[in-house]
Amino acid sequence: ETNVQNKALHIHILRLEVITEVSITAGPGLCTSQGDAEVKLRMGDSGLAAETPLTVNQMFTLAVERFGDYTALSWKEGGEQHKSLNYREYYQTCRTAAKSFLKLGLQRYHGVGILGFNSAEWFIADIGAILAGGFAVGIYTTNSPEACQYVAENCKANIIVVENHKQLQKILQIEDKLPHLKAIIQYKDALKEKRPNLYTWAEFMALGEDEPDAPLDAVISSQKPNQCCTLIYTSGTTGPPKGVMLSHDNLTWTALSTSRHVRLTDATQAQESVVSYLPLSHIAAQMVDIWVTMRVGGATFFAQPDALKGSLVNTLKEVRPTAFMGVPRVWEKMQEKMKSVGAKSSAVRRKVAAWAKDVGLQTNLTKMNQEAGRTPFSYHIAKKLVFKKVRKALGLDRCNKCYTGAAPITKDTLEFFLSLDIPLYELYGMSESTGPHTISLPEAFKLTSCGIEIPGCKTKLHNPDDEGNGEICFWGRHVFMGYLNMPEKTEEALDAEGWLHSGDLGKHDQKGFLFITGRIKELIITAGGENIPPIPIEDAVKEALPLISNAMLIGDKRKFLSMLLTIKVNVNADTGDPEDELAAEAVEFCSRIGSNATHVSEIAGGKDRAIHTAIQEGINKVNEKATSNAQRIQKWIILDRDFSIGGGELGPTMKLKRPVVVKMYKEQIENFYKELATPTTPDNPLPPK
Repeated sequence: ETNVQNKALHIHILRLEVITEVSITAGPGLCTSQGDAEVKLRMGDSGLAAETPLTVNQMFTLAVERFGDYTALSWKEGGEQHKSLNYREYYQTCRTAAKSFLKLGLQRYHGVGILGFNSAEWFIADIGAILAGGFAVGIYTTNSPEACQYVAENCKANIIVVENHKQLQKILQIEDKLPHLKAIIQYKDALKEKRPNLYTWAEFMALGEDEPDAPLDAVISSQKPNQCCTLIYTSGTTGPPKGVMLSHDNLTWTALSTSRHVRLTDATQAQESVVSYLPLSHIAAQMVDIWVTMRVGGATFFAQPDALKGSLVNTLKEVRPTAFMGVPRVWEKMQEKMKSVGAKSSAVRRKVAAWAKDVGLQTNLTKMNQEAGRTPFSYHIAKKLVFKKVRKALGLDRCNKCYTGAAPITKDTLEFFLSLDIPLYELYGMSESTGPHTISLPEAFKLTSCGIEIPGCKTKLHNPDDEGNGEICFWGRHVFMGYLNMPEKTEEALDAEGWLHSGDLGKHDQKGFLFITGRIKELIITAGGENIPPIPIEDAVKEALPLISNAMLIGDKRKFLSMLLTIKVNVNADTGDPEDELAAEAVEFCSRIGSNATHVSEIAGGKDRAIHTAIQEGINKVNEKATSNAQRIQKWIILDRDFSIGGGELGPTMKLKRPVVVKMYKEQIENFYKELATPTTPDNPLPPK
């Protein structure tokens, strides 16, 4: 018996030795929080998931071989003259930038911060940093000096590239608190002052011009697809921003999968073109403008810095892109502008437009529901009379791929564009999934759905409820490496099996389409314990009341729901800040209900009875459709100004920063809940202050 026990013990020890041996030689895990570590790639056995992993340099050199003479980047200098680089020149310029970075002392796995509006220099600094073995780190242009300091410190930035004097000032204020910083480069405008280690773009590029190739090639050949090359900082709505570590494979593979999924054509067949205007510190813009475009040899045209203040449509008309990505606010602004133009046209024109939109919506809904049948003759007439003209006016006449993402969009906006024969394909994903996870397609399109997974990726719904709503989890080679220097946060996002937990709630329909139903963190849990997703209620209010710009539902740990409302106003063309003057659509709404108001200051605080009554009626309508009493809006207030990026209420992609709004309007919110008794009538909004 003792012999048997000894034998068993011996086998057990051997097994332990083998296990220990395996764990030592097993190589990297699926995630890490160390900048210099490698991860195990989520390779599949077949299809796109099994594609050979590439570094950024390998993908770029392949593009140069295939598309060398095609235009890669194009921009206007001094407002007028067009300049461009083809793929061969683009690659060589990035190599020169990489040599310059090395000469300035960029160390392996240290950051190059880039702070400025989209431009060729932004792309070149980004790719140059990667080729030189550093991390490309976009910094939001709206960041305060302190926020810039946090990012620069977190990624141990050796070099910071800024656009102009304004952004330079932020870095000069914090320079002495950045021990790793060796140089600053300004890529636009002349320097207003000379200082040591401050370079113009031309001076910076000159540094690497005559440097030999060997040192750079040695760095490039040491890079592996499973190493980090880019950091995307989350906007930090809750706590400090997290540095999302993306590997070479994350970028190159996601670009491949996305371009295949949306069927982009290679430049050798027909060149795709895109307009770069969304903040490049955000993954959506980087993926579309830099990486997906490079995969297919497309051309990227740079918009003007005031694109979101109104010049975007002019650029779209000049470029006539073949694919265009807009965040919901961009589409909403286009919708508002078109409605206000439409309101001023003649009665006949308005009738024709209304008829065409009706035809457009019905035809597209039939197509969407995949009901067979011939396209009605009326559709072809509507296309000729209205749709083609609208597309031309928007610069979207060559664009058969219009996307929306980065924030939730209302059904009203989706239907508005669908009625004009412009389906907006919704996409969904996050920085932690290198951008996209699901994307709608012409033949896989449903209103309010984010579509189906890009090839090689999987979705799992974690802990679904009775209705099938669960937390959306992702799997695929687009899943990030981890958060830089944040092991706990990395473990929260990635479970033991390597699935990425999105924090979003969603469900699938019978055909596998994904619908987002809310964010776990945004769910309002009332004092009575009822779970309420805010977005559907907010959207319903905006749909019922066309003068409302932003609606934010309040009610977490409260006895009843209340709402903050802002009115649609004109935006200052220079600062991008909301003004007091009402937008055309809001003025039109006011006059329709018998009010002469033209400014928010004439409305806020219940000053205008007609508007006050109309809003209450709209809220009553929404309340009638509420699934339970707890989901009724009991009180509301109109705020003095609309939300904006500059004001702090909206993030860089115009997403509502709920925790910030709650802090900013604490007093107004507390006023809702001052009485002890729960109000029973919905027609008792806040008394004017």
